[in-house]
Amino acid sequence: MEQTVVLVKPDGVQRGLIGEIIARFEQKGLKLSSIKMISLTDAILDEWYAHHKDKPFFPGLKSYMKSYPVVAMLWEGIDVVATVRTMIGITKARDAAPGTIRGDFAMSQQYNLIHASEDVAAAEREQRIIFRDNEIFDWQKIDEVHIYLDTERSR
Repeated sequence: MEQTVVLVKPDGVQRGLIGEIIARFEQKGLKLSSIKMISLTDAILDEWYAHHKDKPFFPGLKSYMKSYPVVAMLWEGIDVVATVRTMIGITKARDAAPGTIRGDFAMSQQYNLIHASEDVAAAEREQRIIFRDNEIFDWQKIDEVHIYLDTERSR
């Protein structure tokens, strides 16, 4: 099954929305394979946001992401990257659709509560940055038979 990285950003941690965010993914039927609270370092952020390093907003973004711990999670499911991206809503939170995490709980473009991998390649790269192999759990979610058809699970 596909995996994706989700971060509850510093504003989501400060606002006490960790449980609400986790609940949304669990209620959708996704499987949590890893979770931890961490403080992001300069080294992690430089690698994570390498594509933004030369942009004028990078120092502010980096400062914000270092301001408080984040909750890092690895979620698993069929087409999980696209599913999670749909569930979180667009980056500019005040324009995000109601029913999405950002649409329901955020108003800012930067203080938008949550990060999710943009595609499978990014998910794999972000997973390597944040999680060690021994922090990822391969376990059987017994209700998968009520979430996916057999033909979906076997592809």
